Amino acid sequence: MQLLHMNQMDQTKFCCSVCLDLLKDPVTIPCGHSYCMNCIKSFWDEEEKKKIYSCPQCRRTFTPRPALEKNLLVEDLVEELKKTGLQAAPADHCYAGPEDVACDFCTGRKMKAFKSCLFCLASYCEKHLQTHYDSPTFKKHKLVEPSKKLQENICSRHDEVMKMFCRTDQQSICYLCSVDEHKGHDTVSAAAERTERQRELEVSRQNIQQRIQDREKDVKLLQQEVEAINQSADQTVEHSEKIFTELIHLIQKRSSDVKQQIRSQQETEVSRVKELQEKLEQEITELKRKDAELKQLSHTEDHIQFLHNYPSLSALSESTDSSSINIRPLSYFKDVTAAVSEVRDKLQDILREERTNISLTVTEEDVLLSPPEPKTRAGFLKYSCEITLDPNTANTQLLLSEGNRKVTFMDQQQSYSDHPDRFTGWRQVLSRESLTGRCYWEVEWRGGGVDVAVAYKNISRAGSGFGRNDKSCCLNSLSASAVLLSQCSLSKIISVRCLKKLSQM
Repeated sequence: MQLLHMNQMDQTKFCCSVCLDLLKDPVTIPCGHSYCMNCIKSFWDEEEKKKIYSCPQCRRTFTPRPALEKNLLVEDLVEELKKTGLQAAPADHCYAGPEDVACDFCTGRKMKAFKSCLFCLASYCEKHLQTHYDSPTFKKHKLVEPSKKLQENICSRHDEVMKMFCRTDQQSICYLCSVDEHKGHDTVSAAAERTERQRELEVSRQNIQQRIQDREKDVKLLQQEVEAINQSADQTVEHSEKIFTELIHLIQKRSSDVKQQIRSQQETEVSRVKELQEKLEQEITELKRKDAELKQLSHTEDHIQFLHNYPSLSALSESTDSSSINIRPLSYFKDVTAAVSEVRDKLQDILREERTNISLTVTEEDVLLSPPEPKTRAGFLKYSCEITLDPNTANTQLLLSEGNRKVTFMDQQQSYSDHPDRFTGWRQVLSRESLTGRCYWEVEWRGGGVDVAVAYKNISRAGSGFGRNDKSCCLNSLSASAVLLSQCSLSKIISVRCLKKLSQM
């Protein structure tokens, strides 16, 4: 009983972990593991391109490739085992499981197939495959990796191996099909069609690899964007706190509100950037997976399986749109600092008339992931806000009504009090709210005409009218027959024309 136990242990220890058989010409590599000389040579030949050689068991790597010398002691022990008539019993993992391709010639418990023959349309374990190597009769047979789909290579109509491809019907066929129902069609050998599709596959892989590079570049840009947003937000908070310290007794509560809003907006924008970053990383992973599948497919020796699987693997998912990425380092939230400085300069006016100005500036901060520009009036109206007119700027021939949202030209002078911001030379009025960034507005009017303008706040009150100086631009002389400004297309023209002119000042 003890001798039997030792023999069982011995035969396990003297099996090659590559071929799972008793060691043949055993050699020991630097890590101490032993292999058949041919097995370890073949294994390292596959790693030749990387110039790094590893142990199949412990994965230890060696550079350069170690020289192999026979292990005479192990060889003698293996020979002793053979003399006793004992052979290495297959390990459990050598037997075919539900997901494995089983040998068609094993009886009882079947071994895993080592190769499949496209000529015999059968799969063989290493033992039963030996005939294909030894007998000249089998020399021309095509051996491929084990496959469960050999029967798919048989024509269901003629029970013949399909070795041709019909380009007209895009399907694999046998020779009899080509002279029967596919007669007159554009038919070629499966090998020829495989060659053509192989070229297409390589182009697809090149496209995938280029997309991977593009997406990796985008991910790096997004990471830089996150850092820029955080840095800019931190600087803005610091500047805001310094300014508010000077006015601590008057605007202490407002300072806290601004800080909180900046942080909230910072979190929102960083979250949006990271969401796109994660999406791009997921796409990179998917592209790498697709590339690996195509690479594996490109090495498939079975033409029919290649043609069968290629259409489903060659299709690419829609690319994530990253065209809106526009990096502007350290430029975020700078308008907030300017707005806070204006609060310091005109504290009383800000508290009374422009209470929401800072909040609007923060939320309108334009980060790279801006939503798409509205295309319809309904889309614009989702971002609408009420614009009111400033009575302190209205010319004395203008009457304000309906909560300072309507202005009417009057023949008689209005009894306005004196104010330094009032227009005296032209019948003009400014809005109470300031506009920042890219804006669009709507105006309704009745009468002979109206001028719609955008101007800097420091425009001269006694100088020339809107559009006649370097502080404003104006769309003027609109007659009653013109298209109403409430129509979105003309409103967008006004916005674009005004912004273009102001950008040149």
